Amino acid sequence: MGLLDTILGRSKPVRPDLDQLFGLPAAAITLQAGAGFTPTGFGSVCFASVEGGAFAQLQEDVRELLDADTGHGGIPVEFSQDAYGYTWLLARHPASDTASLVNDLHAVNTLLEEAGFGPQLLCSLIAFREATGDRALALVYLYKRGTFYPFAPLPHDAEKRDNALELQARSLLGDDLRIETDLARWFPVWGAPGLGGTGHAPVTDP
Repeated sequence: MGLLDTILGRSKPVRPDLDQLFGLPAAAITLQAGAGFTPTGFGSVCFASVEGGAFAQLQEDVRELLDADTGHGGIPVEFSQDAYGYTWLLARHPASDTASLVNDLHAVNTLLEEAGFGPQLLCSLIAFREATGDRALALVYLYKRGTFYPFAPLPHDAEKRDNALELQARSLLGDDLRIETDLARWFPVWGAPGLGGTGHAPVTDP
């Protein structure tokens, strides 16, 4: 970075720290112990739409990557596009195997980054469900900031959030994850694949 950049307050973009994702298994244990939420085995990656042949090739590459990582294939991977033009990849694992789910999300993010789609990557998330109720919670990773935030849609109430639960999760997870301090960046992900609920996912580029 040059002197002029320093004076003007400009800085070079920081390479996203995807290894932050590996804090999620410990966070899952903390969340279960402190709030009674357990992993569902669903996780997803969101990125800006990729068109045409590039999208078809991307789907093939992701499926080959995840099959190679598991060594046995058969892990369901689904692609979908929401009403806002964003593409979602949904991965599934047994609910008890959060580590393998996180490995898949990390691998997909890395593949997209190395294939030149880093600017299109928006967020990743893993889903949780209340053990004794019907509330859902997601831990969302913002790709460009390397931070996490909780997202808790209210059950049976379209596009309203359980702010108290989100703040509770923030207080519980401060030692496990790098929590996003700017609450304005706790973007809603309505209807994110694997999370449940209604509506669509108006993800905003962080």
